[in-house]
Amino acid sequence: MTAAEIRNEILDILSDIAPDEDLSGLDDSKSFREQMELDSMDFLDIVMELRKRHRVQIPEEDYGNLASMHLTVTYLEPKMRDIVAA
Repeated sequence: MTAAEIRNEILDILSDIAPDEDLSGLDDSKSFREQMELDSMDFLDIVMELRKRHRVQIPEEDYGNLASMHLTVTYLEPKMRDIVAA
């Protein structure tokens, strides 16, 4: 997957987790929690969806790498490089 495909996948997951959030103005450099009403369970749902959809394992000590869209895409890009977008 490319960085753009990963970003779109994360947006899709976020829209499933927080359907009432307007993601059109999401600032990739700001933390998700700063911009959205996400609690720790929502954040865990993001990790679980990535595992379910793409079999990507994210160790708990790496959760900080998923704080913003930019950090998330940068972290996931090497892990998802060989995954073909559906």
